[in-house]
Amino acid sequence: MPVVDYKTYCEMLDSANKNKYAYPAINVSSMETANAALLGFADAKSDGIIQVSTGGGQHASGSKVKDMVLGAISLANHVHMMAEKYPINIALHTDHCQPGKVDSFLKPLIAETEKRRARGEKNLFNSHMFDGSELPLAENMKIAVELMALCAKNEIILEVEAGVVGGEEDGVSNEHAPAEKLYTTPEDMIGVYEALSQIKGGRYMFAATFGNVHGVYKPGNVKLKPVILKEGQDALKAKHGARFDLVFHGGSGSTKEEIHETLAYGVIKMNVDTDTQYAFTRPVVDHIMKNYDGVLKIDGEVGNKKAYDPRAYLKAGEKGMAARITEACNDLNSTGKTLYKA
Repeated sequence: MPVVDYKTYCEMLDSANKNKYAYPAINVSSMETANAALLGFADAKSDGIIQVSTGGGQHASGSKVKDMVLGAISLANHVHMMAEKYPINIALHTDHCQPGKVDSFLKPLIAETEKRRARGEKNLFNSHMFDGSELPLAENMKIAVELMALCAKNEIILEVEAGVVGGEEDGVSNEHAPAEKLYTTPEDMIGVYEALSQIKGGRYMFAATFGNVHGVYKPGNVKLKPVILKEGQDALKAKHGARFDLVFHGGSGSTKEEIHETLAYGVIKMNVDTDTQYAFTRPVVDHIMKNYDGVLKIDGEVGNKKAYDPRAYLKAGEKGMAARITEACNDLNSTGKTLYKA
């Protein structure tokens, strides 16, 4: 199935919200990890979201070029081509973009979609995330409203965040964020709605924070308070009769019970990155350790080309990551729920 259009993406999100499941949103930084995401979703018969961060885009462009926009475009084009071979719906998204990178990352990618649309082609990305959580809410929303207008014009869904996700991801650290910043208040949630609802015809997802932490932790080490999402949704419904499409960031180390509780409160997208990085790397390490004298030319020997051919271990990494993505689909109840129709 080709990468979805705006109408199908909206149908995906509406179905998840109505039926209390969520889509894993998988960060990719190479063709191999993108292929792993497609395979994992297909194996689960689940629709899904593939996303690119600023760091992932930079990596994909190569260590010489280091162009996060060019790398993101390259990965997106790869997914557009490969997704046609899979019987599932795939949406393309960009992950955390802080205010300092809006002009150098988000706006160029939106401009690229504008050019494609002018040629009668599909959007490059279906949604983008603006992470203005480092700013006071009023400043955060001022930028978000501007981006919302650009996105609405081009049938792009915007993801925003208020409150801080702890830990470190993609070179951005919130490891010492004040505790109160880790929890979005009902007042903040209402403020986000009132700001973004100004833009008619726009659609957005909201990453509210409830103790989330980026990184990898043992179960029980991350102190989530999912009830915060319920309190915010209840406040929004009471005042405006509305309901958010919520996003769960920093889910590594969360229990299945906590994850399932968030689904009841409107989470329709959960980012999965740390766990899939490990799931890709572990089979690669296993291959290297089991074939040590084959991947290296030791003591004057010639090694084993079949062992040191990158395709051998990258294929193993792809399968390992795909299996973890299928597990994520099971955890989020999206398995077997693809809306794809042949």
